Amino acid sequence: MRIALTGADGFVGRHTVGAVRAAGHEALPLVRRLGSGSEAGARAVGDIGPDTEWTSVIEGCDAVVHLAAAVHESGPESADHEARMRRVNVDATARLAREAARCGVRRVVLASSIKVMGETSSRSFVESDPPRPVGAYATSKRDAELALWETTSATTLEGVVLRPPLVYGPGVGANFRALLGLCDTAWPLPLAGARALRSLLYVGNLADALVVTATRPEAAGDTFFVTDDNDVSVADLVTRLRQVFSRPNRLLTAPLGVLRWTARLAGREDAIARLFEPLRASPAHLRSRLSWKPPFTVDEGLANTARWFAMQRSQQRP
Repeated sequence: MRIALTGADGFVGRHTVGAVRAAGHEALPLVRRLGSGSEAGARAVGDIGPDTEWTSVIEGCDAVVHLAAAVHESGPESADHEARMRRVNVDATARLAREAARCGVRRVVLASSIKVMGETSSRSFVESDPPRPVGAYATSKRDAELALWETTSATTLEGVVLRPPLVYGPGVGANFRALLGLCDTAWPLPLAGARALRSLLYVGNLADALVVTATRPEAAGDTFFVTDDNDVSVADLVTRLRQVFSRPNRLLTAPLGVLRWTARLAGREDAIARLFEPLRASPAHLRSRLSWKPPFTVDEGLANTARWFAMQRSQQRP
């Protein structure tokens, strides 16, 4: 198959391009702008939005894996932030789906997010649970899903939606990279009380699931949660990472009220919620419908990520 991938120069995109090619398919990387680090054969589409011209770059493809998105930003949400989420995540997806249908692409796989279900879960979410998005990012991802289904219901285009949780792996940035930096120290961390289970997803497992849902006929028209299928707490995550880094565990218990107060002063109350509140989803439907199984265990994924991080640090030292 010939598979186009939007956001191909991003963290998930680079891994997925490799997975598509490793599975014996032709990958067509689509990026915002071409650069020295662009994948071989990449094509530029510019900033995406309601006016993006997709046809010239996706015509002749069997499937499109849509990874490009505007991501959540820390801090208060502004009107500009909400408008950007709408333009990039919803309007660009709607136009991509319409043009894919018009030019004969068989399937579009949309990378959505577990956050369309909310910020916390009392149990593992399943696909039949009603979405309850909170905030501009989550709402935009849910609206992107609906935009895709609107086109598939009126055309011959097949749609698939994947809802991953937090993705980690070599190349990860943002909060997970900051956590790696903390774990690769001997500093005591006040996270012994962070025992709520959260679903995670190694980028190699996500890339594999994207290839499977782009190529398997029985995936058409369905929505899937995809996780490592081995939920962990933040305390357990830190313990495992410090073992890989050969660092002492040194987890301390701190009152949650103190941590929330500190986070509020720093404008990062949302970060505390992610550490101490559960957010889980079950990949059982993906496993049963497509016989999918994560090719990497959590321990393998964390070890690969930690090794990559250690190498990056060693290269940056004088």
